[in-house]
Order: sequence, then structure tokens, then C-alpha cells
Amino acid sequence: MDDRWGRARFSTDAATLAQRLLGQRLVRTLPGGERLSAIIVETEAYTGPEDLASHARNGHRSPRNESIYARPGTAYVYLIYGVHHCFNIACVREGHPGAVLIRAARPVEGVERMRRLRSSGRDAGRTIRDHEIASGPGRLCAAMAIDRTLDGDDLVTSERVWIQTARRGPLPGGYVDNTPRVGVESAGTWADARLRWLLHEPPPPDPPPDQPPEMSPETPPVSALTAGGRGGNLPTLDRIADSMSHE
Repeated sequence: MDDRWGRARFSTDAATLAQRLLGQRLVRTLPGGERLSAIIVETEAYTGPEDLASHARNGHRSPRNESIYARPGTAYVYLIYGVHHCFNIACVREGHPGAVLIRAARPVEGVERMRRLRSSGRDAGRTIRDHEIASGPGRLCAAMAIDRTLDGDDLVTSERVWIQTARRGPLPGGYVDNTPRVGVESAGTWADARLRWLLHEPPPPDPPPDQPPEMSPETPPVSALTAGGRGGNLPTLDRIADSMSHE
């Protein structure tokens, strides 16, 4: 069975996709054919033009961020500070600039190769421990050789990068944290929106097919994801969904 994700898995809002990606496998094939993979453990959602932390805030569009407007499942890779790359996946629908940033992952294939990739450049001569290899968006991209050459790749068909199912059941309750995003303090009321999700420890494997899975706590209403802080005036995902429906 082909476990590669198809278009439909990416064709949802950014907050849903950010949670759906946790515990799944990011696969990267290097030019020589070597395969690297890592389990995604941290994500952030960027909902669209209304999100003041997004590169597409207020509908901004340029050659640099064109991939965020592409079909769901398209890689959006950009460079920050002239040094670090960040890997995102476009979602929602073509023309709507929603995306999920993959912030961290746990290496499972090609670990030593990933460690060597991380040990070049700024980290040359430094011992990279396993838990540090892909423990941040820039580190993840360095470890998996992800750069601007992958910007615009279609994860549904690409031979270079894709998402593969690593678990089919829901994550058990108590394994996922939900917080505001990192480094978006200048985004006004959006700075406090809880659009970051983290797997804080490896979850147990999927239960056998004949055993019902332990269910996660009921997902809170989307408005709760942005509740609290700054006088309770945060934008809610209910309002985001409504604005998307009128585009």
C-alpha cells in the first residue's frame, strides 16, 4: 500500500493540517538516492491573508511567497536572516495562502547522514546530539538538505520530498501541547493566537486493528484556539473560516 499523502490530506485549513501532520513522516530523498526521514513533532499554522504573522498578510503576493498560494501540498521554502531555511506546506485551496510550518522532527532514517549535514557550516566541529538534529525549523532544513531549490515542489508527486503516513489512529490524549507561535510578537492580536502544536514525547504505536484507539480529548471549538490574552480580542478561527468562505 502506498502511504504517501495525496492532495485531499492537504486540502484543509492550516490549523487542522498542523495537527494532522503531528506524528507523520517527512521523507527526503537526496540527489544520490539516499533516503532521510523524520517524524514531525512540532508545527505552526499560518491561516491566510487575515493572519498578521503570515508572509501573505493583507494579501501580499510576490515571487518570494508565490508557493504559499499554490495547490495544497506544495512546498513553500524561504530563507530567514540570510542563513536558515524554513519548510512549509501550502494548504486550504489554490489561491488561498494558508500554510503549515514544520518546526521540528525526530530523525528515524539516515540519522548519521542528517547529523553530518547539521555539523557543517555554523555547527562545524560541534557534537550534535540526536535530539538536537532537527529541533527547530532551520536545523530541520539543514539536517534534511532542504533549501530554496525545493520551493514549489508538489509533495503529492515529488521524488525529492513528501509526507508519508506513520500512524493512522488519533494521537492519545495528553501527548500534544498547544501554544502561541514563536517569534511573531509584532503580529498584533495574532501574536497570542494558539496556532502551534507540539508532540512533547513519542506517542505509543497505533493500536491493533481490532482494538479501538484511545481517543484524544475532544478538539476544542476553533474559537478556543485563539481565546484569552490581550483582553480577549484575538481573532478567532470561526471568523477566519467565515472570511475564507467569502473570497
